[in-house]
Amino acid sequence: MDYQQQLAQLPFVLDTFFLLISGALVMWMAAGFSMLEAGLVRAKNTTEILTKNITLYALACLSYLFIGYSVMYPDAAPTAHSADAGFFFQMVFVATAMSIVSGVVAERMKLNSFLIFCIALSALIYPVQGAWSWGGGFLAELGFVDFAGSSIVHLTGASAAFAAVLLLGPRLGKYSRSGAVMAIPGANMPLATLGTLILWFGWFGFNGGSQLALSSADDANAIASAFVNTNLSAAGGTVAAYAFTKVFFKKADLTMILNGALAGLVAITAQPVTPPSWLAATIGLVAGIIVVLSIIVLDKLHIDDPVGAISVHGVIGIFGTLVVPLSDSSAVFLTQFIGLSIILAWGFLTSLLVWGLLKVTLGIRVTKEEEYAGLDKVDCGVEAYPEFIRSPEGQ
Repeated sequence: MDYQQQLAQLPFVLDTFFLLISGALVMWMAAGFSMLEAGLVRAKNTTEILTKNITLYALACLSYLFIGYSVMYPDAAPTAHSADAGFFFQMVFVATAMSIVSGVVAERMKLNSFLIFCIALSALIYPVQGAWSWGGGFLAELGFVDFAGSSIVHLTGASAAFAAVLLLGPRLGKYSRSGAVMAIPGANMPLATLGTLILWFGWFGFNGGSQLALSSADDANAIASAFVNTNLSAAGGTVAAYAFTKVFFKKADLTMILNGALAGLVAITAQPVTPPSWLAATIGLVAGIIVVLSIIVLDKLHIDDPVGAISVHGVIGIFGTLVVPLSDSSAVFLTQFIGLSIILAWGFLTSLLVWGLLKVTLGIRVTKEEEYAGLDKVDCGVEAYPEFIRSPEGQ
């Protein structure tokens, strides 16, 4: 191959490599979700939630391969990058959507029922609405803008989780007979913090990679903007949640601060390229306040979400989608509202149907005795934090 041929292939090589590396960063977010959720559940449920996270990732990938991708992109063909690179990048996104559900239903859901739902979401629920938008369907034709998935990924996952919680109910002891909210602290704050930072890191691939190409100056500038704005919005969300909890609770609530960072990330995901830096930071600041208020309100309504994911990915997914017109002239508020409303309705109603079918067949909730014992023993037989047991004397 001569020099001219090599030069002609360079854009294809750069775009393909960029998409693969971005996809690998998004895959690493599975570790972030795992650590975040493992830190925010009780010790007796740690192994089970880790089992859920690694297994859901594998099932989501396989379900998307055999069914989901062809549903979402029925006319898929090689473009600027290789077809395999495009598939890989989209595949890790569907796993992210399913990971959102995991933390919300933690500590009381049957493992097998959860994994069956994972197949349904990855093969049909997520790809169908994805076909309407990123797949070039009627939402795309309408002018709906969601650059990297505040609604398409995050709101879909949150709507599925919300449907599950309504049928599942709260954890035992979460709410007293008088209706008071009882705190159930997580077992490991270092893990929760590590998970959040891993997610923050992986989000650069999530948002930057959604440019889908690197081979032109415009692409490179867009990716740089996406990186900077993603980071600034997360920073804004972190600081806002810290300030809010410090002022109103008189304590720096770490769990709220972590969710503030994630809220900033979700909010900017709908359009991380076009906002000026100050606007990206402001979007994150507002998201950080909204998410704290949302978590408090949902708790008052007895919607038990151990990790705050409905607020982070659902409420903030809506907020992020609606503020796109502030910086993107191609987006219209009414169209954004219509698009996210359709995605929300589809994700919630189809998930409610699947969860309902599972509830009346296999069941979706463990028994009170199993919940009390902890799902590590019930589902996995391995405790994440085994106690030291004194051996018999003389052994």
